[in-house]
This record gives sequence, structure tokens and C-alpha cells, in this order.
Amino acid sequence: MREIVIAGGCFWCVEAIMNRVDGVESAISGYMGGESENPTYKEVCSGTSGHAEVVKVRFDPEVIGLEDLLEIFFHTHDPTTLNRQGNDVGTQYRSAVFVADEEERAVVRGVIRRVEEQKVWDGPIVTSIEDLDTFYPAEEYHQNYFDQNGSQPYCMAVIDPKVRKFMKNYAEKAKKASA
Repeated sequence: MREIVIAGGCFWCVEAIMNRVDGVESAISGYMGGESENPTYKEVCSGTSGHAEVVKVRFDPEVIGLEDLLEIFFHTHDPTTLNRQGNDVGTQYRSAVFVADEEERAVVRGVIRRVEEQKVWDGPIVTSIEDLDTFYPAEEYHQNYFDQNGSQPYCMAVIDPKVRKFMKNYAEKAKKASA
């Protein structure tokens, strides 16, 4: 098993998609990239902690490779908006990939280059590539949020369309139970 930590705005959205990717064993919402230890959701949402809302994805590279996982990530959130995803604004909603080493950094750069060449987005990708740092799991009520709260307005208006986009564009990479 391998792990990668990604940030693409609200962690509920990223987690909901990653949980549906075949080969993903777990997707855990949390915080990374800031200064404070053991941050709370309230602290991270304030924008003063420096942390991003992230998802730690544990996956089987025999089923889904890092490049394919990152391609899904870059196609299911807008990596061209600096510190913003829709109405979520601030550094806590930045697009970022946290890497363990130079090999992972090179893979991320290669995927970014490929996605930009595909002209998926109108603007350049501004996703930061940051060094892996301490991962702080988010509070329990954030875990598996979409699946537990799918009828809430935010879930219906924001997360559900992203999940549907993933299911439409990546049906062959979806877990069979999700398809």
C-alpha cells in the first residue's frame, strides 16, 4: 500500500471521490501544511493556522497507480484557482499535493504537465507541491461525510455533482459497488 496526501478545497469533496476509486483502501479527511499542532476545524476554517483541508489516500498501486490517482484528482477539482474552490476561499482551501520525496514530486509535475497539455482547464494549474508534513486527522464527524450526510444542501449542491462527474468520466476506475 502507498499513501498520498492531497488538498483540493473542501475535504468532503475530495474524500467522497477518492472513496469511490477502485484500489483506494481509505480516504481520511484531515489537516496539513500549517504551523499549529492538533488543529481543530474551527482553527483551520479561520484561515490563521496555515493548514489546508486535506485527504490522506491509502491505495494499492497494483490496482491504481499514483499517476492515475493524481489525474482523477486534477480532473475533479479546479486546480487553476489560487486558494479557492467555488465559494470556499482561503489558504485552507488551496490545491496542493504533499509529497514524501523527489520521486513523488517528479510524478506530480509530470501529471500537471500532462493535464495542462490536455487543456482540461482554461488557466494554468496553480496547485502547490509541498513537503509531506504531520497529518492531523479531522474530527470524527468529518469522516465519510458525504455518504453520511448526502441529503444536506451542501452535499447535494456541491459534492454530488463532483461525484457524478467522476462516475461519468472515470467509470472504469470506480469501485464496482459505486458504479
